[in-house]
Amino acid sequence: MKSICVFCGANFNGDPLLKEAIEQLAEVMVSREIALVYGGGKVGVMGLIADAILSRGGKAIGIIPQFLMDKEVGHTGLTELHIVENMHQRKQMMNDLCDAIITLPGGLGTLEEFFEVLTWLQLGLHNHPIGLLNIGGFYDPLLTQLDVMVAQKFLKPTNRELVLTSGNPIELVNLMDSFNAKPDEVWFRDRNLA
Repeated sequence: MKSICVFCGANFNGDPLLKEAIEQLAEVMVSREIALVYGGGKVGVMGLIADAILSRGGKAIGIIPQFLMDKEVGHTGLTELHIVENMHQRKQMMNDLCDAIITLPGGLGTLEEFFEVLTWLQLGLHNHPIGLLNIGGFYDPLLTQLDVMVAQKFLKPTNRELVLTSGNPIELVNLMDSFNAKPDEVWFRDRNLA
């Protein structure tokens, strides 16, 4: 992996476990020469991960819509900062520039980004491994919901397995490094879309 896109929020709840995980993630990424691709903000968890990468001499690439730059939340000290027109272009460019995706604890926007790229993976639009960094069990309810979706036959077990999960940043990066994502060929065949 040459780059990991990190989805995270513009807020930080002050959790020391999350702060420690951010530092550990930055350490493993920089030590393996993996660039950060993220939403380009200087606030919240976004700012923390970018600063942690930069302070270790790593590469941080931000993608931010103009309307957020206008609100002065863009991080101006990045290796690269791309300013785009809207959120759709932001997500597309983030996906285009990365080899893998990690989702940190966050809010609605973080979940929206996670589910969109997970759907793209299911449909074969990319083959990036996708991981949830489950700090302190933050994503336990979401993982339970995915299991309910499988049990009720709204989600195939093979698609549930696309979500890699760990509470340890090093373990998660290792899982992602060895993951071989494949589109759901049965999904296409059953719908005559292949």
